[in-house]
Amino acid sequence: PVTGQTLGIMLAGLVLGAVRGGLAALVYVVLGAVGLPIFASGAGGMGGISGPSGGFILAFPVAALAIGLMVRRHMSGSVAFTASVLGGIGLIYLAGVPWLAWRFGMGAEEAILAGAVAFLPGDLLKAGLATYIALGVHRAYPALRADRAAEPEPAGSTA
Repeated sequence: PVTGQTLGIMLAGLVLGAVRGGLAALVYVVLGAVGLPIFASGAGGMGGISGPSGGFILAFPVAALAIGLMVRRHMSGSVAFTASVLGGIGLIYLAGVPWLAWRFGMGAEEAILAGAVAFLPGDLLKAGLATYIALGVHRAYPALRADRAAEPEPAGSTA
């Protein structure tokens, strides 16, 4: 199924930046974990986190942070935005696919097919859409870019 979750994570990193995007994604995860029905298919609660999608969901804050960091270093252009988003999606798959394999007792190949390959076409479309939207937002609000450049560097990262 195609959901808006990863599109939201992509936009959080691209538009809000590393710290704010990562925190926004963390708030999303926490709100879903405490029971708000905001995960895919209207799921909420710890079942959404401990289920087969848990690894993907738990990776959302890290992916938004990473997207924001990559964009910060290469702040302009559709290629930089798209590459940053694809890197973030890669991090989500990197956490989610092993989790899926563990929760369902799948082998690596089966988990990759079910947890990454099946979603890759939709995620590539969402990456293009997120890039298009973020470029439009940055064009419409140029001060946003300056505000993001002044954002504090996350702990442990090197500028």
